Amino acid sequence: MSPDLLKALHQLVIDLKGYLICQQYLGIREIPSPSPPASPLSPSALGDRRQAMAELKTRVLSCTRCRLHQSRTRVVFGEGNIEAELMFIGEAPGYDEDRQGRPFVGKAGQLLTRMIEAIKLKREEVYIANVIKCRPPANRNPEEDEIAHCEPYLRQQVALVQPKVICALGTFAAQTLLQTGEKISRLRGRFHSYQGIKVMPTYHPAFLLRNPEYKRAVWKDLQMIQRELRR
Repeated sequence: MSPDLLKALHQLVIDLKGYLICQQYLGIREIPSPSPPASPLSPSALGDRRQAMAELKTRVLSCTRCRLHQSRTRVVFGEGNIEAELMFIGEAPGYDEDRQGRPFVGKAGQLLTRMIEAIKLKREEVYIANVIKCRPPANRNPEEDEIAHCEPYLRQQVALVQPKVICALGTFAAQTLLQTGEKISRLRGRFHSYQGIKVMPTYHPAFLLRNPEYKRAVWKDLQMIQRELRR
């Protein structure tokens, strides 16, 4: 067996172990149904979930799976309400995020905060993460192998938060979650499904800063999310 195959198998075992730990903390002993919880968590279950997220964060902060660890300043794990009904998933950290270790804190992040407030929520009420946890050099697009290495972390975050709705911000977030090559312009405007969770793809806030004429389309997407959350 080749060294590359052995390395891939070893990483697969690590990813599977992490996923099973997440399920164990949630009290699941068999293959789970991919539906979000129908009732609030008990204090003990919430504590288990927080512990599982903290352990996942510890693993991510020391990750060296791909080349991006060589140029990053800080890992950007994600933040927010672990009981959030709405989860925002972006592409990758930018300059400000890389410096602060927090998602969406630059100009695009300020716009995202206003988007959240427009649907009568606060930033601390939602959960925010990225597909990629380390900043690509010069903010270039993430490469396929980088996404492949980081995606297991994102899957575990989604499994722990168990949101009712995911808002996928931009092409890479939408294509990664939905496993498609469709453009964001064709994906937005309607709900899709990821592990039984409704996903609304929409334009990334950074794109809106360069192309403000698309804000009306994003507002329509956000209104659909708002209506879904109120059901």
